Amino acid sequence: MVVAVILVAGMVAVIGICNGLVKGYARDKTFDTTDAIPHRTVGLLLGTAPITPQGAHNYYFDYRIEAAARLFQAGKINYILVSGDNHDRDYDEPTCMRDSLVAHGVPADRIVLDYAGFRTLDSIVRAKEIFGQDSLTIISQKFHNERAIYLAKSSGISAVGYNARDVARRAKYIKIHGREYLARVKMFLDLLTDKQPRFLGEKEETPF
Repeated sequence: MVVAVILVAGMVAVIGICNGLVKGYARDKTFDTTDAIPHRTVGLLLGTAPITPQGAHNYYFDYRIEAAARLFQAGKINYILVSGDNHDRDYDEPTCMRDSLVAHGVPADRIVLDYAGFRTLDSIVRAKEIFGQDSLTIISQKFHNERAIYLAKSSGISAVGYNARDVARRAKYIKIHGREYLARVKMFLDLLTDKQPRFLGEKEETPF
């Protein structure tokens, strides 16, 4: 019993420390309005699918698209690098996001797709190593932006985040945000073990 209590206390402490480090570093680097955020040439839009694995509509997708389009139309980014999972022919986050961005008024020639953004770490490292970026505006929900900004620091990228609207449904909110605490612990483990993207490949030519 005592051992179990110690283990639980230790896990809670680790989660708290990891969360505190991420939030502390990102505290002044995420923005809710286009007026306040500085201009960067490229916005990195982190991928998600329009439909959840359970077949429901994914509002995280909608809100990220709306945020990216709003940021572009405000002149705070010139290009959008869409990084997402395309692990098979029937699952293609980048293409879905590009098509939705175009429907929201973003010109197709201002959108570049990264089909190997399988995880946030992959998206960040590939933005630097494959697409040559050392300065970015990351676009996702605030909790995701905070972790991505910390990862960017570790890759030598100066990053800020533009916060997409969060999902209001209580059950979904609790599930996603609870998972984020564990994702932050996993991030530090990945950094300590020098985890690399699943696929890196050759540098790509871009218009930016």
